[in-house]
Amino acid sequence: MGTSGDLGNSAPKKVLVVSPHPDDIDFGVAGTVAQMVKAGASVVYCIVTDGDAGQGPDGTRRERIAELRRSEQLAAARAVGVDDVRFLGLPDGRLEPTLELRCAITRAIREVRPDLTILPSHEWRWDRFFTNHPDHHAVGLAGLYAVYPDARTAHAHPELLAEGLEPHVVEQVWVWDHPAPNHYVDITDALDLKLDALRAHDSQTGGFEDLDGMVRRWAQVAADNGGLPAGRLAESFLLRRTG
Repeated sequence: MGTSGDLGNSAPKKVLVVSPHPDDIDFGVAGTVAQMVKAGASVVYCIVTDGDAGQGPDGTRRERIAELRRSEQLAAARAVGVDDVRFLGLPDGRLEPTLELRCAITRAIREVRPDLTILPSHEWRWDRFFTNHPDHHAVGLAGLYAVYPDARTAHAHPELLAEGLEPHVVEQVWVWDHPAPNHYVDITDALDLKLDALRAHDSQTGGFEDLDGMVRRWAQVAADNGGLPAGRLAESFLLRRTG
């Protein structure tokens, strides 16, 4: 079953969350982020694409969708206490785990120097088919390679070293949407903040008939799987230490 419950004294101090699109963080881990911020962690978001292939108001040009979704992500981040959001601006829907993407995520790691990096899963899930977006898989795999070996290897991307970005060892990786999670964070007290963050993505979530109910059901399933007490809510991860 793995570990579960409150973050407590084990809360990380500096966290980098790498997301393929605006809103992925908020569906996947916003409750955990809110709990981490409450516990005193410094959290930075790295959003790989601007989500310009996503839906927008009828007739909206693609570049306008990107601008709208960046604005929504900034508002969602503020809802859970995050004020450092970095957009890489790579093409939505066309990501692959290339050296370019690995270098971009490595740059973020060396700049932020987190002790924890949170990533989407790169593994296929048949039980939650909608999680299998190729951008998620690309960012998940490239992110793992950025954590190891790229970020900690001095000459992995020599252009970064030339810019003064020294190697950095990330101590832990947490992977969300993984088919075999082993770590569960109690987000019961942060559910309202998670929902506030999701509502900030109105272009994507405004059409949901029962957003609150859907998110609560997902969190109840995670809490049950993690063995939390009845009535609690959770988000789940695969946790791995890199040492």
